[in-house]
Amino acid sequence: MDSLTRELVSAAWRKSSLSGSDGGNCVEVARLGGGHIGVRDSKNITGPALAFTASGWESFVKGVKNGTFDAL
Repeated sequence: MDSLTRELVSAAWRKSSLSGSDGGNCVEVARLGGGHIGVRDSKNITGPALAFTASGWESFVKGVKNGTFDAL
């Protein structure tokens, strides 16, 4: 297991404040070493997780805010 994978497994995950208390649409994020940001589905914590670089995360957040992904 590489170091980034180990970090994703042991990270301190935070649930999005916009996630419903009913368990739907839940996203969790975690700060990782080297400026990376981890993202996962809180309904499947042992499933896959994404790791963004700082610039990749910034671009992703900008895209979410400006509606880039709305049609997907």
